[in-house]
Amino acid sequence: MMVVDEYVRARPAAALGAYVESYSGYRQRGVAPMRHLGLPSPYLTMILTLDEPLVMAAHPDPGQRPGSYDALVGGLHLTPAVIVHDGRQSGVQVALRPLGCRALLGVPAAELAGSDVDAAAVLGEAAVAGIRERLCSAPDWPSRFALLDDALRVRLAHNPVRPEITYAYQRIVRGTPVRNVAAEVGWSDRHLTNRFRAEVGLRPKETARVARFDRARRALHPGALIAEVAAAHGYADQSHLVREFRALAGCTPSEWIADQFDFIQAVRLEPAHDGAHD
Repeated sequence: MMVVDEYVRARPAAALGAYVESYSGYRQRGVAPMRHLGLPSPYLTMILTLDEPLVMAAHPDPGQRPGSYDALVGGLHLTPAVIVHDGRQSGVQVALRPLGCRALLGVPAAELAGSDVDAAAVLGEAAVAGIRERLCSAPDWPSRFALLDDALRVRLAHNPVRPEITYAYQRIVRGTPVRNVAAEVGWSDRHLTNRFRAEVGLRPKETARVARFDRARRALHPGALIAEVAAAHGYADQSHLVREFRALAGCTPSEWIADQFDFIQAVRLEPAHDGAHD
């Protein structure tokens, strides 16, 4: 059997940059069966499969039963999801910005927090089926990403987030202390936490924690010195980063690199179709 192992990332069209962080396309055939961890990140996840269904062996919510999906939307979470395949998988993954959730999906990110749902329940069965059909018929990854741009632009709705939350989110993911951000927007710590969680689904401190973890995780690679990665991303020491990995990923950084690194690294990051959004 010929081995196929493709993984490509791309930026969305500039008009979608405030709502979507990136697209990832993947197709594997004839590779070894694998268990992949879907780690906590600052983005919601939408997956549209091309051929085989997505098999979820475990969800971030331990009360949610394993299952398979043709298309899935996953909210922000603090524990890993577990995805398995038998050597074949293909699809497109969309990393959705939490404050873009209202505009694209019609609901705040908080309504999806900690859970995985069939995408048809959010987008509608006809919409999901139509997008998947077009993706499957497209000749290559750039064409598929362009189709996603078109499909998501059609869904854009004026459903604004309060400016205080937008400002707070931007500051918090960069590591600004919650108390400082609350003072800057003129709210109490408690009021900011309650309003922020009602929109995003995580508390401000949880959001900052996940954002820092995501930055550190992306800096890891075979040969990286974990102590240096910890220091560069604001952890007290290597042990602190290891504890965070155990809590958020269920493994150590070294274990994650050994088991997961080859799968999650993009071969290349394609430019946006009409200009990249930073």
